[in-house]
This record gives sequence, structure tokens and C-alpha cells, in this order.
Amino acid sequence: MRLNRSTDIALRVLMLSAARADRLTVDELAEALAVPRNHLAKVVQTLQRRGLLETVRGRGGGVRLADAGRTASVGGLVRDLEGETEVVDCDGDPACPLTGNCRLRGALRAAQGAFYAALDPITIGDLAAPPVRETLLSIGRR
Repeated sequence: MRLNRSTDIALRVLMLSAARADRLTVDELAEALAVPRNHLAKVVQTLQRRGLLETVRGRGGGVRLADAGRTASVGGLVRDLEGETEVVDCDGDPACPLTGNCRLRGALRAAQGAFYAALDPITIGDLAAPPVRETLLSIGRR
């Protein structure tokens, strides 16, 4: 299974924000993650709408982790951002000729469920705990 680029960026934004008490600007985050600013801004907006980030506009503004962001389940967040997609598209065009007689779809669903279940107890706060924290604290302070 491979995460969408937006999901990957969202997790990294939340981790960076969790490691810092002060605000980070969208420009600082875009530079640190080597992501186009416009794409990062869309991800930040999505996280803000979900209540995981707080944003402040204007001079001295930026983003910081909301209380709900620190305790958010990584599994729940990935499920939410990835949507209800399956690992393989058995019903695509053309549809798989094995549909109805294949056990692969069920096996992959079970594997995907196990993937999410392994991430469910992990929080964003857990991901930003030491030793990662020291590395993340240096971003934006060059």
C-alpha cells in the first residue's frame, strides 16, 4: 500500500507542528518538506478544517498544532485522508475476469485493515516524541 502524497505531507506537517511550541509559516514548512507552497497550503487548509491545526493570518502568523492534533490517531487520520479506496481496483474498466472467484480482494482488504489497525493506537504526539523531536526543532532556525 502506498499513501497519497497529500497524506504523507499532512503527517509530516503535523509532526513538525507537534515538535514545535511556536508557529511555523507555510513557507518554512514548504521549504523543510521540499514541497511546492501551493500544495502545502492546501494540505494545511485541510488539516485546519479538520481541527488538527490552528492557523493565524498576517504578520507573525503561521500554523501550530491544535490540541486535537496532538492526540489524533494516525490510523484514523490516514483512513480519513485516503478515503475508502481499496489496494486494487477489481471493478475497474475493464473489470477483472476473476471477480466472484478470486480470494485476492478479500486478502488485500484484510491486510489493509491490519495496516490501519497497527496505526490506530499511534498518535501524532507519539510520532513527534524524542529522538525525532530534536531534529524537528532545528527546522526554520537556520
